[in-house]
Order: sequence, then C-alpha cells, then structure tokens
Amino acid sequence: MSDALPVLDDLRSESEELDPLVAELSEEKWSLATPAPGWTVAHQIAHLTWTDRAALLAATDPDAFADEVEKAAAAPGSFVDEGAAEGAALPPAELLTRWRAGRDDLWRALSEAPAGTRLPWYGPPMAVPSMATARLMETWAHGQDVADALGATRAPTDRLRHVARIGVRARDFAFAVRGLSAPGEEFRVELTSPVTGEVWAYGPEDAAQRVTGPGLDFCLLVTQRAHRSDLAVRAEGPDADRWLNIAQAFAGPPGAGRAPRPGGGGTGVTG
Repeated sequence: MSDALPVLDDLRSESEELDPLVAELSEEKWSLATPAPGWTVAHQIAHLTWTDRAALLAATDPDAFADEVEKAAAAPGSFVDEGAAEGAALPPAELLTRWRAGRDDLWRALSEAPAGTRLPWYGPPMAVPSMATARLMETWAHGQDVADALGATRAPTDRLRHVARIGVRARDFAFAVRGLSAPGEEFRVELTSPVTGEVWAYGPEDAAQRVTGPGLDFCLLVTQRAHRSDLAVRAEGPDADRWLNIAQAFAGPPGAGRAPRPGGGGTGVTG
C-alpha cells in the first residue's frame, strides 16, 4: 500500500475543486486567454491532462515513459507547449472527459504503489509522495491561471502546505537550472497558513538567513503566478534575497514569470 495516501487525498480534493470552474464553460470561455502567454483555459486543462498521463506512464510503464523522456530531450523548448496545444484542440467535452479519467487513473496507480516505490521522471526519480505533491502543485498553479482568466477568486486552503514544501525543497534546483551555485547553508522559512494562522516552518531555527511571509504569497511566488513585488514574502540575507528572485517549484527550464501588477508593492495576492 502506498505511503502517499494523505497527499493523494489532497490531490483529489484539489482537482475536484478546480473541476466546477470549467465543467459548464461555453466553448467561447474555453478559448479565453490565461496569464500564460499563448495559453487558453483549454491549454491549461490540456497540460494537466498531458502531465497526468506522463505520471501514469511513469508509474505503470517505465519503458514507455522512457520514450517520452527522449521526445522531451529532443525538443526541450517546445514539448510542453506542443502537448498542451494538442489537447487544447480537442472538443471541450472530450478534453474534460480525458482529464477526469486520467487523473482518476493516476490516483489509483499511485495509491496502489508499494511503499518506497521510486518513479522515473524528467529529472531525478521521485518517491510516490513527491510525485503526488508535484501533481497537486501543478493542479493548483494551473488552476490559478484558469481562475484568473475567468475572473474567479478561489479561497485558499491548507493544501497549500504541500506547494510550500515542494517550493522550499526545490531551492537548490532553482539555482542549478540557471547555472548558479546554490547557497551552502539552509535557510529558515516561516510561512503563515492562510486558513489556520499556523506557521509552516522549514530549516534550522538558528539559520543566518530567513524567508517569511504568508503561505499563499509564497506559493504564488514559487509557482511564478505572481511577481515578487506584488507579494508580502520577505528575505533576510543576500542569498535568501537572490532565491526569491528565481524561486520555482516546478521542473524544467526557468519560467519567464509574471510582470508586476500596476501599483503593486507587497500587499499580497488573494487569488
């Protein structure tokens, strides 16, 4: 039995919360532009469908997944956009059906994986809980793009603790993917839950450098859904400050991020 059931339950809840935003959309609204350049609402759901399928292959057919990795290596700058575009071209009802079926299949595959299983991925192999966390992070982040396109405000949940955790754990990757040396010491990261006010703490209490702020704002930062200047995340120390300028919780090349909002200045973003 998988050791990832708690985060898998949260992954399911995250998908079920996003589903009603798109379930009854007209074809016109499926074509609405989202904050990601060139991506519509359909592209966002198609990307989730595509990555769920890739994760399912990794869990059930490693040889077939290895073929997908080779395709990605042959077109590192375009394979993600191409996968999203292919799915976005489907009729909305078919895309919605594929997304729902794919995420359910993935949930079952991950929940049935033996404890300690490691799955191949586009980077290093991932433990099942890490894979589930990554899928939750992507679902939340792309769901934010959908909500922004539709002018919807989503109430933050304590599931964001998973997004925050993967953002903290990806610190060194954010440096490495830019050809930079990661700091040699850990930071203390203290984030406030948007639901309970609890502090999510990572790293040694006596660390010389620190990052603090609202948990929601940190999640928007590390998923690059908002510009740092529009968020109330603060750094103490030069390396921590550099990290907040490049932080990313997702695999792959550095993203372009989002432009500052007119008149922004660290007041926080609520959705």
